[in-house]
Amino acid sequence: MILVFAWSLKGVGDALQISTFVENTLGGSVTNGAIIPMVMFMIAIFLAFSTGSSWGTFAILIPIVTAIFSGGGNMEMMVISISAVLAGAVCGDHVSPISDTTIMASAGAQCEHVTHVTTQLPYVITVAAVSFVTYLIAGFVRNALIMLVIGFALMVATLYVIKQIAGNKQTA
Repeated sequence: MILVFAWSLKGVGDALQISTFVENTLGGSVTNGAIIPMVMFMIAIFLAFSTGSSWGTFAILIPIVTAIFSGGGNMEMMVISISAVLAGAVCGDHVSPISDTTIMASAGAQCEHVTHVTTQLPYVITVAAVSFVTYLIAGFVRNALIMLVIGFALMVATLYVIKQIAGNKQTA
C-alpha cells in the first residue's frame, strides 16, 4: 500500500512538473553549490518524517536532484545529492510515528509505540548530526573514499565524546 501511495505521489509530482519548476527556478546557479547535499539531506528527513514514507520521499526528491544537475557535467555532486536524499529519507522514516516500519517495529518489540519512537530519537539524532556535517563537507571535497574515512572518523569521535560524557555523569 505504501509503495502504491509513493508511486501516486511521484505521478502527481510528474504531472505538476515539479522537477522542471525547480530547475527553472534555480537555473544553473546551484550546479556547483556545495551545500546542496546537506540541504537535500535535511529536506529528505523532514519530508520522510512528515509523510512516514521513505519511498515517497525518494519519488519526490530524486527527480528534483537529477533536474538540478541535468544541464552540467557535475556527476559527483548529483551522486552525492542523491545519496543525501536516500540517507535523509531513511533517517526521517525511521523515527516517524506514522511510518509503517516504525509501527511494525514497536508492535514486534511489544512496547508502546510512542515509547519506541522516543527511544530511537537519540540514536537517529546522533547519526543525523554526523551525516549533516559529512554531507556539508562532501559538497566541498567531492570524493567518496575520502568522505567515507572522514564520516567514519567523525562517528568514532562522536561516540567517544558521548562515552566520556556518560562516564563523567556516572562518576559524579
